[in-house]
Amino acid sequence: MPDLGPDQQFEVDASLVDPDGLVARATGAANGSRRTPSPGMAAVASWLPERVVENEELAQPLGVNSDWISSRTGIHRRRRVGAEGLVDLASGAGAKALALAGVEPASLDLVLVATFTSDQLLPNAAPQVANRLGATSAGAIDIGAACTGFLSALSLATAQLESGRARAALVVGAEVISGVTDFTDRRTAGLFGDGAGAAVLVPGGPGQIGPIALRSDGGRGELIQADHHDRLVRMDGRATFRAAVAAMSDTTQLVVSDAGLALDEIDLFVYHQANSRIISAVGERLGLPPDRVIDCLAEYGNTSAASIPIALSEAASSGLLVKGSRVLLSAFGAGLTWGAGIVEWEGSA
Repeated sequence: MPDLGPDQQFEVDASLVDPDGLVARATGAANGSRRTPSPGMAAVASWLPERVVENEELAQPLGVNSDWISSRTGIHRRRRVGAEGLVDLASGAGAKALALAGVEPASLDLVLVATFTSDQLLPNAAPQVANRLGATSAGAIDIGAACTGFLSALSLATAQLESGRARAALVVGAEVISGVTDFTDRRTAGLFGDGAGAAVLVPGGPGQIGPIALRSDGGRGELIQADHHDRLVRMDGRATFRAAVAAMSDTTQLVVSDAGLALDEIDLFVYHQANSRIISAVGERLGLPPDRVIDCLAEYGNTSAASIPIALSEAASSGLLVKGSRVLLSAFGAGLTWGAGIVEWEGSA
């Protein structure tokens, strides 16, 4: 802290003050004034790097062919950043979602960015994304829950809107996993892709965000990890497969029950896009119709926290996600963390 004399005072950085926001809060117009109507997801959008990396590019150094990767993962290609960084991807997805929702960035009270691959150790990604978008009065927080990050951020943002502590929120899942992938490791080299997806949440609809259940088991964190030594993702694939299928199946049934619904009343199942075999195994275990379960791994690979919003955007473009749909979201990731939630979709994509 600077040394000040007894008659001196700290100067206030006026650029950090939001007069309109202060007035709104002082008059009870926002942030804790009252409980608001159930929030809805007004829009969802994705933002992907231009560069496409085919399996063959990754397979040759591993001494395998491209079919070896696709037969084990369902992945044929993925996107990889060039000159872009994570903030670029997250901001692109956020700006697109805000435009689709018709929401001005300055009206956001909260920007959450789910990621474990931020451009820098500090500052975090969320404040940079908020600044890039022009969300000058928003609180901005990074969410660290790996592949469950978007669902975790969605739950936190929903609670903020439900309590009246926020008027509008932007939830982003973004990853540049190419920077933490060991391309000499057959277990993980073909799995991951880079990308971002974002959703805009507003009180009172459109649609409604229903129950969300989040779970964790830090005692099994060794299944998926990246340490400070080499900063590369390591995974026990078989054990992760078994855990992911069990966890997402369990929380799917839990939130559907909490919502007072049956599985056959869900129109679309959007699982974390980790591996096509995992998605198929969950569907088979629960007896889900394959045409209600989206799998876009072939084009994008595992994009971790970005995979659910990217899959939602893909479902909308392919006609699987339509207004009036009841959508089940579920994810599983490092930590271990996992969860599921239900969204009644009436938004734009």
